[in-house]
Amino acid sequence: MAEEENTEENQTEAKPKNTLMIVIIAVLVLIIIAGAVIAVLLMGGDDEAQMQQQNAPQMQEKSSSSSSSSRKRSTNMVSSRKLNDIGILYPLDTFTVNLKSDAGRRYLKATISLELNGEELSIELDNKSPVIRDRIIRILSSKTLEEISSKKGKQKVSEQIIDTMNSMIVDGSVKGIYFTEFVIQ
Repeated sequence: MAEEENTEENQTEAKPKNTLMIVIIAVLVLIIIAGAVIAVLLMGGDDEAQMQQQNAPQMQEKSSSSSSSSRKRSTNMVSSRKLNDIGILYPLDTFTVNLKSDAGRRYLKATISLELNGEELSIELDNKSPVIRDRIIRILSSKTLEEISSKKGKQKVSEQIIDTMNSMIVDGSVKGIYFTEFVIQ
């Protein structure tokens, strides 16, 4: 009889230990899953924004006036266009710049291609290559991590580069900017 009581006591003590162990394991599994989901969302958001940036290029409209010398730049409009509608692409070398930062050193590595409005413009861009690189480096290095990490921030940088390029060139215009590489570290 005493043995039966000891066996019952051992079973009742084992039940809370087993239940506690199962609860601890379940909580650990939930924490691991939550961490994995958060990591995927944080890392996946940048890739998705970058893919959208590449797939939805900017298009700049030119408003024409009576004389060709007094062209006005209009606002950039983002539209999804067919691949056949993309103009001539002019690839630029990779840009590696330090970002403006108060805490820590951050840098941006970006490769850019310009969409041109005419073939004759590529000759002018070849001749002005050092000036173009300088202007783009100045634009990119004046930005903070917060300014360029969002989709709107990349859009603003693209618009600023387009406006700068179009103010320097004579033989045509830059219709769009394509970031073929955009790495922030």
